[in-house]
Amino acid sequence: MRFLISTLVFMIINQVNAQHIIPETIKQEVGIVLSHYPELENTHIEFRFKKNIRKSTMLAQPVFWSLFKSKQKRNYLVLLSEDIKISGKKFKTIDIDSDILIGWLGHELGHITDYKHRSSLNLIWFGIKYSFSGSYIKEAERAADSYAVTAGMEDYILKTKRFILKNAGIELDYKERFKKYYLSPVEIMTLVEEREAETSDF
Repeated sequence: MRFLISTLVFMIINQVNAQHIIPETIKQEVGIVLSHYPELENTHIEFRFKKNIRKSTMLAQPVFWSLFKSKQKRNYLVLLSEDIKISGKKFKTIDIDSDILIGWLGHELGHITDYKHRSSLNLIWFGIKYSFSGSYIKEAERAADSYAVTAGMEDYILKTKRFILKNAGIELDYKERFKKYYLSPVEIMTLVEEREAETSDF
């Protein structure tokens, strides 16, 4: 069984398109996430670690100059904070449980799936509104969660949410922001039920 799992992971990693730039330390996790998003196979996405990301652990965004290209030729960037603070101590992001990291990345690729449907002008306006409107942050984050569930990533997403919400060491401000802007575990399960009901109708 372990050999089979290792073989499948190896196949997933080696199917990662040349369009994707991925640090070796997270190649396995990113490969699993991308397998849930076949529509992003030919989308140029770079995954990059950063010292610090304000108010967040990860961030997905279009590369600005690529907004002047067609939707199909845009470039995207997924930034990952090098560290996570728990109980005032810093821990390396790559050291957290693999499934939790996959859930986090799955949410970020939900954002990119959302961005791919938007015009360049809409994305510029999106960035402005996201910077100044709490209600728009909520709309955008919940949309990313929804895309991740549609991609079949709910188990990973739920593990990530439980890690954040039930970890006593994670700062309360971060938890409150998470509760305010993102889908709750109950809402995630409702989406799963709706998806399965729609599938059973065919």
